[in-house]
This record gives sequence, structure tokens and C-alpha cells, in this order.
Amino acid sequence: MDLQWLLHRAVAEIITEEELLAKLQSGRPLRLKLGFDPSKPNLHIGHAVVLRKMRQFQDLGHQVILIVGDWTAQIGDPSGRDESRVMLTLEEVHANAETYMQQFFMIVDKSRTEVRWQTEWFGKFSLADVFRLSSRFTLADMLEHETFDKRLRDGRPISIMELMYPLLQGYDSVAIQADVEFGGTDQKFNIIAGRRLQERLGQRPQNVFLCPLLAGLDGRKMSKSFSNTIDFVDPPAQMYGRVMAISDDMLIDYFTGVTDVPDAEIEEMQAAMAAGAVNPRDLKMRLAREIVTMFHGGEAAREAEAEFVCVFQKRGLPSELASFALAAPMRLVDLLVAAKLVPSKSEAKRLIAQGGVEVGGQRVRDAAFTVPVQDGLVIQAGKRRFVKVVAGKDAKGRR
Repeated sequence: MDLQWLLHRAVAEIITEEELLAKLQSGRPLRLKLGFDPSKPNLHIGHAVVLRKMRQFQDLGHQVILIVGDWTAQIGDPSGRDESRVMLTLEEVHANAETYMQQFFMIVDKSRTEVRWQTEWFGKFSLADVFRLSSRFTLADMLEHETFDKRLRDGRPISIMELMYPLLQGYDSVAIQADVEFGGTDQKFNIIAGRRLQERLGQRPQNVFLCPLLAGLDGRKMSKSFSNTIDFVDPPAQMYGRVMAISDDMLIDYFTGVTDVPDAEIEEMQAAMAAGAVNPRDLKMRLAREIVTMFHGGEAAREAEAEFVCVFQKRGLPSELASFALAAPMRLVDLLVAAKLVPSKSEAKRLIAQGGVEVGGQRVRDAAFTVPVQDGLVIQAGKRRFVKVVAGKDAKGRR
């Protein structure tokens, strides 16, 4: 494998590249660190950018050390601002970690991965250990973090526990004697903290390996918090459809970060798009095939593409439709919400007014329209949401 390609494709920053290159050329197997927060078990393809890079290092003979943040996950969000990072029980942490690792090993080689749990070292920490650890950093060190600095200047509170988090993550690197730590660009400060702490405790400092963050379906950072993700565990047809929903300007980043398409081909795609010589939809279909194949195999990718073409290009129906039990006629606005095709009545009214709702293949623009009890009647909201009416005892939801 070309080391220059390894160190530059889908890479945002390395601290420092010269040091890491020397380590790679030494022939010594490196210890590659990645930590994860088990409060959120499912992985999305934004994570795949880092995991694929680590797998490339593994293919050269290096060892991944996966740190399960079981100790810090039991604390929750120290700032109190992130409601999704609630304090977890040990049982919840272990259940989430198991789910995470099942998905992690879809990409990373399990045989070259060592799993370590934070409680191995933090479970033995005393108050004296905490003071010794905190003495290795200064306030000036912490204020290099842009978020901390801005909040201090704005007069907003910063808890001592928040300041301790980078130290705790940094100590993970000391405990496992990491050579390289991987993460997204949003983890730069915490990974540098590990590098500094190792050096101050007499260890050879780890290199910082940062990958770019992949944008989600709405153009923001891909995150469960934004509901804009493409998940490892998405069914093939759903995964394919979600890839097709990304904006054209995100195509090159996706091809570069989560596929094995050669650089030369990606450059040709970029030039063709700039010249208007290719329909971005065709490139997006190739991207969707590549991604579905990665997680579900080639046959599943072909079936997902056939389904997409049938539903969205030939205006056919999906091979599988969710059903909605209906015992009595119901206003379309209410049905759309009850069937979970839209989140609210206001959204239902907006979609109907825009001509985005069909009942039995006919576009309906009247929000007062009443849906009859007709077995097999298909309701479509937008391009990708369908339900089939089934005569039932009640209409409280899908069945």
C-alpha cells in the first residue's frame, strides 16, 4: 500500500505527518487507539470514514485498540447541555457496547483488534490519582479549546468536570500506550490532550490522526441528534434511498471517504460534474451501490437499486408496504400523522398543499379530504413514504 495515499486520502490533519511516517517506516507494529462513547450504540457511515482508515492500517499489520468509555458513560454529559448523553447504568453501557462492537467489526478486522474498558484503570483511581492527573494540565492548556475559551469570554459557566473530560480521554492513551489516536476533526483537542499527557508522563507521544466529518442528509454534520444519518444497520433499500437523497455537492466527499473507487476516477467524476457532462444522479446511483455492497453485499445492492428504479423512476410501488389499520373514514391530515408519515398536522397540511400526497395514485390537495375504508388503498407522502390501508378494528397506528 502506498503510504502517501494512506496518509492523504480521506485525511483532514495529522500531527505530525513526519513523525507518523517515520513510525510506519520503522517496521514496528503500531498501537492504533479509538475510543467510543457507548451511550449511542448505532454507527452511521460518518463513522465509516475513520473505521475504513483504521482497517487500512490493520492491513499493513498494525493493531487497533478499541477503548470502551464505560466509566465516563456512567457520568453522562458533564455540562448538562446534551440530553442525549444521560447517565447510564452499567448494564445499559454493556448492552450498547455489544451492539456497537457488532457494527464496528463490519469494517475493522476483529482478529487485529484489542478491546479495553476504561474501568480497567479508572475503576482503581483514588482522589489522589485525580489530583495528580489534573496537575499535568494548566488553565492555559484548557483555554486552547475554542469552545471553552468562547464560553469563558461570554461569561457562561464551565464545570470542573467538563475540564476533566479531555484529561480522562487523554489518560486512556497513557494506559494503553497508544502510538496513534484516530478521530474526527471535532475530537482534535481531546486527542492532543492525550499526546501532551503522554509526553508529560515520559511516554513517546501519540500521533493525532484526524478524518473529515461527513455531512448528513440535510448538509449538517452527520449525527443521530439531527436524524440525518445513513446507518450501518439500515436495510438495503432504505440505505440506497438515503444515499440517493444526499445533495450533489456531497458526492465527492462520500466517494473519497467511504468507497474504494480510485482517486483518478473520482477526479474524472469531479471534472465531469463541473463541466455538466454527467448527470449527478447516475454518480449517486453508483455511490449507493458501493455503500450498500459494503454492508449487505452485491446482490442486496442490485435488488435495492431495482426497487429504487421501480418506485422513484418508474413510479411503481415498493415491494413491501407498511400497513395502517382503518375501521372508519378518517381525514387525510389525521391519517398522515397517525400513520407516522409526517410528524405533525401542520406538516401534513403543508405537504398536501404542495401536492406531495397521493391517495390511490391520485394527487390530493384538499386537507379536508376523507380517506375511505378501502382495503389495499395506498397513501403516499413525499417521495419515499408509503402505507397501505387495511380494514381493521381501530386506526391507532400501523400494524
